[in-house]
Amino acid sequence: MRNRIFAVLAIAVLAGGGLAYGTYNMMNNPQVRVVQTKTQPVVVAKTDLSLGAELRMEDLEVAQFPDGQAPDGAFVKREEIVGRGVISPFVKNEPIIPAKLASKEAGAGLPPVIPEGMRAVSVRVNEVIGVAGYVLPGTRVDVLASMSPTNNPIDMISKVVLANVQVLTAGTRMEQDQKDGKPVQVTVVTMSVTPEQAERLALASTEGKIQLALRNPLDQTAPATPGMKPAVLLGVAKGAAPAQTSASAKPKPGQAVTVASTAAVYVPTVEIIRGDKRATEVVK
Repeated sequence: MRNRIFAVLAIAVLAGGGLAYGTYNMMNNPQVRVVQTKTQPVVVAKTDLSLGAELRMEDLEVAQFPDGQAPDGAFVKREEIVGRGVISPFVKNEPIIPAKLASKEAGAGLPPVIPEGMRAVSVRVNEVIGVAGYVLPGTRVDVLASMSPTNNPIDMISKVVLANVQVLTAGTRMEQDQKDGKPVQVTVVTMSVTPEQAERLALASTEGKIQLALRNPLDQTAPATPGMKPAVLLGVAKGAAPAQTSASAKPKPGQAVTVASTAAVYVPTVEIIRGDKRATEVVK
């Protein structure tokens, strides 16, 4: 009986030892099963690419995407798109797609970025006119002009002459100072406008002073304002109420609007005070 018990114990010890040894070896030598998934090469931006940039070999790299997950039209080889212009900015690791590139014949730079039927017009601005540096490529602005049609300060008027205009580029360039002949740094903003709007912008920037007003990109309204004159600003004369803009008159997204120059005719008036009574009379 005793021999049988010892035999059972011996068998249990051997079985436990063998199981422990096998578990130890498995923990020290894990076998990782690698699941092979099918991939496809996709050309992506190696760094951020700005509007108008020309694609170079060092700006691109090839990444592996899961098969079927690459964007439509994605390129496979970098050589296919080297030298083409960027018409919409790319961020790092973003796949390069044809919709954001100019055609092979268009080249690079600003010209391929200009939509058909539009023109690119540049104006000189300072830190104030440029809205303290917040006017960046892709933003939309209104253009205000301050000038006097009769060269008389009394007739000075400030009015929105262009609304919802897209900014193409904003930066600095070197120009020669007219007095000293030394190079000076000038801030320039280039906007996308129609030919008629280009005429208005050229006249406003050469004959008067312009100011840019930054817009919310979701705001597509363009209210017709009567403009502001010094007499109205100081409360000496009454100004006309701004015209209401109906929902049907709202511009389509991405469409620049020319604000009609319908400045109200202001009638000169004189306020007469007699004791505790006040009266306003029109000066004929």
